[in-house]
Order: sequence, then structure tokens, then C-alpha cells
Amino acid sequence: MAATRKDSVVILIHCKDRKGIVARVSGFIHDFGGNILDSDHHTDEETNDFLMRMEFSTEGLQIPPSEIPAAFAPIAKIFDMRYEVHSSSHRLRVGMLVSKQDHCLADLLQRHKRDELCIDVPVIVSNHDTCASWAELFKIPFAVYPVTKETKPQQEKQVIAQLKDHRVELVVMARYMQILSADFLAHIGCPVINIHHSFLPAFIGANPYRQAYERGVKIIGATAHYATQDLDEGPIIEQDVIRVGHRDTVDDLVRKGRDLEEIVLARAVRRHIEHRVLVYGKKTVVFD
Repeated sequence: MAATRKDSVVILIHCKDRKGIVARVSGFIHDFGGNILDSDHHTDEETNDFLMRMEFSTEGLQIPPSEIPAAFAPIAKIFDMRYEVHSSSHRLRVGMLVSKQDHCLADLLQRHKRDELCIDVPVIVSNHDTCASWAELFKIPFAVYPVTKETKPQQEKQVIAQLKDHRVELVVMARYMQILSADFLAHIGCPVINIHHSFLPAFIGANPYRQAYERGVKIIGATAHYATQDLDEGPIIEQDVIRVGHRDTVDDLVRKGRDLEEIVLARAVRRHIEHRVLVYGKKTVVFD
């Protein structure tokens, strides 16, 4: 049974480092009767970027959570901050993209069912009907849009329309074996998380396990990252590795890799929905 969650608000902040930022943000929360539950921050000494996550309880708060962004705006202006305000009571609407391989989709749906991932999954979209049984099992709408090189622009428009019709706030590529175009990413209107079956930046593109086998690597990995128009080069959220040996075949690497892909993707989705990830430039800060 999942533990009862306290209602809270998370503020994510990104700006150039200056004296007094933590004090001013903490003072803002104190002035409105908030109680800080968790606070973490980081300064990139090379770029002078300051990044912070602060979470505070809504109990005793003297302002509705919906009014916090406007109330915080004057402080943000002083420090030239980019900031986001999120309520823990809001369940993010996550659309799943999948092709034929079902392991990542099945893992996420089971974690969702167990309430390990506090999300809603309003739709699963695929270019094949292979995973339809998972959607049926979990009673989630399933849409299939086959794609070829010639029909890709039209197919992407159909996928975008389906996701927007379901008011999706995050897209997860659960082994969706299509490269999303720059036009898709520009029009989808929300972040997209991809799981890549290698330890990026090694072995980008197709068949990474075959590439790894041919190089005789001793570890293989998986990487969850935000999708950008630069293939497999988006900001990295989570990675992990497992050892392999000279007796392992390509099939062994694929089997071991599947376990990693599930774990890494689930961690990345959890950290995103808990608002623990801040992107700056080509990098991320992920607050534990």
C-alpha cells in the first residue's frame, strides 16, 4: 500500500548565481506560512548557473497554490530567474509511444498500477498493433498509426493530434522505434523522454548491442534522455550499466539490456514527474 502523500508545492529555479538567492526564496515561503520539506541547490562553477529545487507543505499556507507563481514573480525578476511551480497533488498525464517491443511499456504500466508512479496514462500510441493487449489489460485507449518513410509527416500529425486530444503533459518513448522529427518536437508542446539502449554517447543510432558486441565491451548500459532534434544527444536524465563477458552473445546483451532499460526509464519518469530535473544547456541537474 502506497504511503499517504502530503500535499506540497515544488519550485524549480534556474538563474545566474548571486548572493542571497536561497535566503530570499526561503523567506518568501516563510512569509506565506509554508513549511519547507526538502531543499537542494547546485552551482555550476564553470558557467555560474544556479539551480535549485525547493519543496514545501501546503498545510497552513496563507495563499492558494495557484497564486504562488504570480506572487513569486517579483523575486524572480530581481534575480532574472527562470522558474516553475508545481503542485504534488497534480497527476501528470503521460502519453506512451511504443512499437513492437513491450518490456518498457509493461514495466511502466505495472508501476503505475501499483501507484509507484503517480501519473495518469490516458493513451498509448503505436505504429504497430503488437502491444494492443497491454492497453486492453490496463483499460487504456490504444491508437495505431502505421508509418513508412513516405507517410511519416502525415503519421506524425496524427500522433500529435491524438496526444493533444488526450491533453498529454509528458510523452514517454517506451521503445518507440521511430525518430521523432524536429517538426514533431516543435509542435507536441510538452517534454519527451526517450530510452536508448546504450550508455550514451557510446553507440548512438541503430543496433547498439550489435555495435557493443563487435567492440568486445565489458559493460553495456541504458540511457534515458529528453528527445531533441539531435538524435540521441538530448539532455541525459538517468543512466546505468551492467557487466558483460566474452561468453555473452548478442542475444545475451539484448536480454541483459532489457532489464536495464526498464529500470533506467522508470527512474527517469519518476524524477521528471516529481520535478527533480532541471535542464540547462545540454546538461541536467537531477536532485535526488
